[in-house]
This record gives sequence, structure tokens and C-alpha cells, in this order.
Amino acid sequence: MLDLQGYGHLLLSGSVVTIKLALTSLVIGLVLGLLGAIAKLSGIKILQSIATTYTTFVRGIPELLSVLFIYFGGTMILGAILSKFGYTEYVEISQFWAGVMALSFAFGAYATETFRMAFQEIPKGQDEAGKAIGLKSSQIFWRIKMPQMWRLALPGLGNLFLVLLKDTALVSVVGLEDIMRQSVVAATATQKPFTFYLSAALIYLAMTVLVTGIIMALEWWFNPAERYAQRLQKQLKSQQPNKGASV
Repeated sequence: MLDLQGYGHLLLSGSVVTIKLALTSLVIGLVLGLLGAIAKLSGIKILQSIATTYTTFVRGIPELLSVLFIYFGGTMILGAILSKFGYTEYVEISQFWAGVMALSFAFGAYATETFRMAFQEIPKGQDEAGKAIGLKSSQIFWRIKMPQMWRLALPGLGNLFLVLLKDTALVSVVGLEDIMRQSVVAATATQKPFTFYLSAALIYLAMTVLVTGIIMALEWWFNPAERYAQRLQKQLKSQQPNKGASV
């Protein structure tokens, strides 16, 4: 067992902050990614240009620079805007929301391409089939395309979320008390960096294993053909005669 010398509560609180940061960024990033994919596939040039600019710009900048720019630059920009309206007090963007914005923008940019490719993999004949039975375009999108899109996009989104989970450590540079920040504090106070950095690594590893299990369960749930095949296989095995039984 690792001797945490009474600093285990810091790692625990840091883990809670990391989970909140990752989940909040995931939700916002999924919305941005879905909107970006819809814009790219809309056929409207201005929307396509906006989505392309967004994905190109965000994917071309390291997430660390995005965190620093939003936290420091955003505070300056917000203060300058408020000063125009006579507000002279100091305003600061919180470390948590600076991290959420940076990670959400990055996740959304990559998720845009994942969603776009998933939509394009859906056979075009399903649009015609939906129209043939009298469904509107919006009904075809929500009832036919969206369920299939999630099944196709889930593996890619799962990989992106694992990357997002590890990238939360970057927000510690602006003082957010996540796992990485708390590990640095404990390591500095006790002069045992290996112990606390190893503890942080094990926590991240445990989170990754848990998320991977959840992703596998979701992939199984969104794939009814696989569920049916597994049930059929179990039924066939149960119907097979016992080879050890005497004839």
C-alpha cells in the first residue's frame, strides 16, 4: 500500500473535480460536435464554412494553449467589454469553466468529424424509404438517422473521451485543484513525488478502465444484432446434449 501520509483526501477531492470537468466538457463537446457535423452536411455554404473554420482552428491549437488563452485572454477580454458599460471591478473566469471551454471546444472539433463520418455511413436509401412511408425530413433525421449514427460513432467518441479524460490534467496549470494539481501539492509538502505521481497515475488508469467498460457496454447495447446473436448462441449451447452423459 502507498503511504499517502494523510494527503489521500486531496487526491479524492481532485478526482471528483476531474470527473466533473470531464463530464461537463463531454456534454458540451457532444453538442458542439453534433452541430458542427450537421452544419458540414447541411449543404449551406456559410454553415459549412463556419464549421470548417471551427474544426481547423481548434484542432490546430494545442489544448494547453487553449486553456491559457481562455483563462488569461478571456479574463482580459471580458474585463474590457464590461468596462465599456461602466463596470470597473476585476472579473475573472474561473479555472473550472476555462478548462471546460477549452476541452469542450477541442472535443467538439474532433467529434464533428466523427459524427460526420457516421452520418455518411448510413445508406442513402433509408431517406427514400422514410419518405416513401410519409415521414418528414425531421422525422427521418431523429427516428432513423440519429439512432444509427450513435451506434456508428460510439467507438470513435469513446476514444475521444479517453483522450479528454487525460487532457483534464492540463487545466492544473491555471490552478484548478484536480488530481494533477493535488498530487503536486502533496508531493511538494511531503517530498515524495514518486508516491503521489504514481497514485495519480493509478487513479487515471482506474478511470480509464471504468470508462472503457462503460463504452463496451454501450456498444453492445446499441448493437441489437450482436445482442440477438449472443442470445441465440446461448440458446444453442443450452440445447446441446451433455457429452458426458451415458448413451
